[in-house]
Amino acid sequence: MVSAPPIRRIVIAGGGTAGWMTAAALGKVLGGIPGLSITLIESEAIGTVGVGEATIPRIHAFNAMLGLDENAFVRETCATYKLGIEFVDWLRPGHRYVHPFGRYGLDMMGIEFHHFWLKAQEAGESEPLDSFSIAAMAGKAGKFARPRPDQPNSPLSKLAYAFQFDASRYAHFLRGYAEKLGVRRIEGRIVDVVQDGESGFVDAVRLENGETVAGELFVDCSGFRSLLLGQTLGVPFTDWTKWLPCDRAIAVPCELGGDHEPLTRSTARPAGWQWRIPLQHRIGNGHVYSSAHMDDGEAEDLLLANLDAAPIAEPIRLRFTAGYRTRAWEKNVVALGLAAGFLEPLESTAIHLVQVGIARLLTLFPTTAFTPNEIARYNLEHENEYRDIRDFLVLHYLATERDDTEFWRYCRNLEPPPAVAEKIAMFESSGRVFRENNELFTETSWLSVMAGQGITAGGYHPMTDTLGLDETRKRLAHIRQVVSAAVTQMPTQEEFLTVNGGAIR
Repeated sequence: MVSAPPIRRIVIAGGGTAGWMTAAALGKVLGGIPGLSITLIESEAIGTVGVGEATIPRIHAFNAMLGLDENAFVRETCATYKLGIEFVDWLRPGHRYVHPFGRYGLDMMGIEFHHFWLKAQEAGESEPLDSFSIAAMAGKAGKFARPRPDQPNSPLSKLAYAFQFDASRYAHFLRGYAEKLGVRRIEGRIVDVVQDGESGFVDAVRLENGETVAGELFVDCSGFRSLLLGQTLGVPFTDWTKWLPCDRAIAVPCELGGDHEPLTRSTARPAGWQWRIPLQHRIGNGHVYSSAHMDDGEAEDLLLANLDAAPIAEPIRLRFTAGYRTRAWEKNVVALGLAAGFLEPLESTAIHLVQVGIARLLTLFPTTAFTPNEIARYNLEHENEYRDIRDFLVLHYLATERDDTEFWRYCRNLEPPPAVAEKIAMFESSGRVFRENNELFTETSWLSVMAGQGITAGGYHPMTDTLGLDETRKRLAHIRQVVSAAVTQMPTQEEFLTVNGGAIR
């Protein structure tokens, strides 16, 4: 059997965060292959959607794969640290909780910690889950420290964290990295796509200046346009608006003001929610809303009225539809980022979806044969990833006491996707939380949102009764004390940044 020839020409259509993450990763992993070229085409005239400024801890794997120095990365992107997401007014006005990174408390006797917490709650205790999370308590106190794996007995040994950064600076940072690895950048706007007459494969793209750029593998990072996958190859889009009704966003940065907690904040609004992402040099803000329940002018006024300081740019208006391309890999085109789908940034998953798409492409990297088995596997995992994240996002809208606006009445009466309904039913019946296969969000995440947004557990693991109630209370109190002591010892985020990646503003 003769193997198909290897791929030697890769063309990335589009820059921005998705394009330059792709270029950096492919340049790092594939750059040593003799004769292989990687070309990225982008136009300065085409703006990028630079609102994906918050991340989740899995970004560490991507940055580590590239070999990035964390302090340099933080400095160059004006990044701050992130220990979780604070949700304000989602359950009801005046209520707030943190979805933290990491875990709550300490498992005991082989039983998940939260069952002991539920047992104490049933007995009259009122201490919220936040009190048992170092990430949540440190975040609210404005504290940060990197984990200490060299001290395995310390509660800080496994502290999980992510970053908040300037997306345009991240793209610029990765561009410099990729170009040093030999990635070629071409300035220009793609105006035509050349396809093979028989197979329909993309042979080349033609630029506005008449230049033709040929390739064997094309990566579509063209944003919402989905120029190659959607427009050229006609891969359909699956619409999830019935579950995620928000279809508009307005983004605007403002000067620094208010607190500088290492948390992304999401505040519920009458027809959606507002994000707040504090960076070293500014605060990123945005209002995600449903156009069926609020007009654009009212949405913009609401956002501008709820900033911590003066805006430093004109608001940017975005239109989108929640959903995904039914296939992210079609023929010799793989779409990443917004070209492959869109899920609102409620849980900061946009950059993760690019990252995991790149990793999947490298795992299943093809030859020029483009065999269907690898393509089918890629698309199956693509669909599962988007669906799992969708389900977690839907939980936030379903689990609410709010009925003060038409939007929230619509959300609380949604029929949940089957997987969400099953998780809620399980928690309501027995307090159990489970993770399906290798879905992105862990039991801690599902527990955080279900408990934080008022879903009541119908019980707890019966084996917790092997530990008496007084002993249970004693151990919970000790865990709270350990968390509090650990947070007290941590520096503030500003103090930490002063010596670990403070940016020159």
